[in-house]
Amino acid sequence: MSRRISPLRSWLLLALDGGVAAAGLWVALLLRFEGAIDPKYLAGVPSYLLFLVAARVAANVLFKLHRWSFRFSSLTDAARVVSAGLLGTGLFLLALFLVEVRIPPRSVVVLELLLSTAVMGLVRFSPRLAWLYLAEHRRWSRNGAVRTVIVGAGAAGELLLRDLQRSVEHNYRIVGFVDDDRGKWGNIVYGHPVLGGVADLPEIIRRYEVGKVLIAIPRLPAARIREILSICAELKVRFTILPVSYVYLKERAAAPPLADLRPEDVLSREEVDFSTTPEFRVVRGRRVLVTGAGGSIGSEICTQLARCGVGRLVMVDINENELYLLARRLERQFPTVAAVVAVADIRDKGRMEAILDEVRPQDIFHAAAHKHVPLLEACPGEAVKNNVLATRDLANAAVTRGVERFVYISTDKVVRPTSVMGASKRLGERVVQSFARSSRTRFCSVRFGNVLGSAGSVVPLFLEQIAAGGPVTVTHPEVRRYFMTLSEAVGLVLKAAYGDFGELCILDMGEQIKILDLARHLITMAGLVPDVDVPIVFTGLRPGEKLAEELLTEEEERSRRVSERILVASNPPPPADLMEQLDELERAAAAEDDEQVLTVLRRLVPSYTPLPAAAEDVATAARPQSQERRPAKRFN
Repeated sequence: MSRRISPLRSWLLLALDGGVAAAGLWVALLLRFEGAIDPKYLAGVPSYLLFLVAARVAANVLFKLHRWSFRFSSLTDAARVVSAGLLGTGLFLLALFLVEVRIPPRSVVVLELLLSTAVMGLVRFSPRLAWLYLAEHRRWSRNGAVRTVIVGAGAAGELLLRDLQRSVEHNYRIVGFVDDDRGKWGNIVYGHPVLGGVADLPEIIRRYEVGKVLIAIPRLPAARIREILSICAELKVRFTILPVSYVYLKERAAAPPLADLRPEDVLSREEVDFSTTPEFRVVRGRRVLVTGAGGSIGSEICTQLARCGVGRLVMVDINENELYLLARRLERQFPTVAAVVAVADIRDKGRMEAILDEVRPQDIFHAAAHKHVPLLEACPGEAVKNNVLATRDLANAAVTRGVERFVYISTDKVVRPTSVMGASKRLGERVVQSFARSSRTRFCSVRFGNVLGSAGSVVPLFLEQIAAGGPVTVTHPEVRRYFMTLSEAVGLVLKAAYGDFGELCILDMGEQIKILDLARHLITMAGLVPDVDVPIVFTGLRPGEKLAEELLTEEEERSRRVSERILVASNPPPPADLMEQLDELERAAAAEDDEQVLTVLRRLVPSYTPLPAAAEDVATAARPQSQERRPAKRFN
């Protein structure tokens, strides 16, 4: 609720303006006549004062100078003061002309205008200047104040500084700006100098003992952010990518030490808003079932579907705790969406069929899967049961019940897989492909790489290790991965699903990022020095891991692009006896015969080549050709 300006304060301000005008006129007369006012003008002083005070008060009321905000006055308000001064002088001269009173000398009129306008401006701006000075002094003298530099001396940086100056609740002691525009170097922005360019940051941080860097450049490219982090990697300084309003900057003492880290800021990715795509309109009112709804990808699918106005949302997962939390969150955020939960193991064929019979979904998003590469190397039968056989059974149930769409969430690890996880997910793609060619249900596999910050991924692990003081564990100095943000991945999944583009959609992941660089950036963003404050330890490639992932096989490279970030791939048809061979795979998994499971996997996925047991040897794994027969493929 806004505060109402006190009428008493407005009257006092107008009275003060009248007194200022009267004093200004008297001083102007004394200056003009060097202390001895000409009698012919002295006789007109009472009339001058009457008309001048009335004119000044009227002009100030017209420009609302009596409704002044002492704390938030700006350059626009200064223009109002000047305009009111000019109008007041004009009204004063007009009144004298109309009543035929001798007009004072022009020099007196000009001097009074300058004096009155200056004093009225001083009265209005001095409280703010004094408050800013006291607030700045209080911040500089406060214990725990952090010397801070702002990257970007443009409009966003200026607005950010103004927000910071108006607040006494933060502990930033702004020492200046850095900006790559050489024309700004040496300029003063709201009392703070532009100290140099971004390349000068390390020297500026050392010279001014800076502890915090606020990046205030809208849409700063991720490559530029990574460059800033790299050149400051040897310095103990915290980085924050900030919006321009301080309300988003406020730090809470109870927040975890790394709560402000934004790993997605180092990715060259733009957000994908599914609600702005043509496919968005298809979702509204539909009945949709999501498996693996408690996981990172599944829960984001549920969230975006709810945001799109899905008619009924059925969330299936075996993790009842995560399912419960998701349901509570969606109920709070989207109270009009009919969202129901179903605790179920997707491997339980009878249970899943009963759920489908009850809810009759139009669309199914199959996100449930075992995905941890090293764990599945030790239990290939479980990978097959969950990632292959459960997918087969769910797809078959969907076909027999007339489900319109079935979307299978795949992974880049299916391309020339070296792990059980990759091979099982590749076989899942082939199962979906088989059903797509023999049923009316529109089947689609959507393949993409790592999702930044998803449960069990490398980023949460790194953040936990950094918070604990290290060491940060990296498998190999040359290992690289594709990354995309969770919202982007799911936005593209929904676009691919409801665009009905084809059997296999592959998301453009951009460039691969070296995991070692990512670890160093996260340590630097935490205000620590890599290999000094937080050691980095190389643990060796884990069973089934590759140095670099791929998105396309040789056959898929001849695919067509259907949107800026989605490619539709075409594959040779699956074996005619695929379902019979899956029965053999099922028997081997049920018998806990891991050797037979692997044998059938190799037969069904010919590109599956398990890595040698010595893959954990960092020195050996450092030779890329020992792990990859050919360079990683990506979009051109």
